[in-house]
Amino acid sequence: MHTRNTLFLLLMVAAFSTLLLQACGPRVTRMNPNQDVSLSGRWNDDDYRRVAEEMISDALKRPWLAQFTEKNKRQPVVIIGTILNKSDEHINPELMAKEFRRSLINSGQVQFVAGRQERNEVRDERKDQHSGMADPSTIARMGAETGADFMLKGTVLNTRDELEEYQSVMWQTDFEMIDLSTNRIVWQGEKKIKKLLDRKSVRW
Repeated sequence: MHTRNTLFLLLMVAAFSTLLLQACGPRVTRMNPNQDVSLSGRWNDDDYRRVAEEMISDALKRPWLAQFTEKNKRQPVVIIGTILNKSDEHINPELMAKEFRRSLINSGQVQFVAGRQERNEVRDERKDQHSGMADPSTIARMGAETGADFMLKGTVLNTRDELEEYQSVMWQTDFEMIDLSTNRIVWQGEKKIKKLLDRKSVRW
């Protein structure tokens, strides 16, 4: 009888411990990745997506695209250049570039070539193929890279304003499309994002 009571007590303790851990642990909720969730008021993944989609949508409606296509009888080739973060927050230029690249490629209206870092990696692989180790019939040809016609560059900066429990933050993103043959800026776009943070709503 004593053994059965001890076993029962141990099982009760284990069950209680499990319930306690579940109560104290974080509650995880699966969400749609495209749903806008702003917990801190800082720049987030939805801002990357919004800026890229709206900027590219505007850029592809402008005259430079139709003019180039009509003159050259082909789609323009675009490359993404430097994206400068001049804000006081951590905004990853690589993530921004990936969103812009995705929007450009998915538009079906332009062709896209790899950036500087990716090109260097591909060139190293091509050189390695020509070192004599690869089957000659499978070697990528040298001097066959597609050159870009336009470069997309941009800057992100922000301003803040505070009063008592409230803080507002505005990010301004400025992008431009540059003709690589003439250095002409053929398109310029601006997107602003503003958020208001109410510290009174934060409870600990």
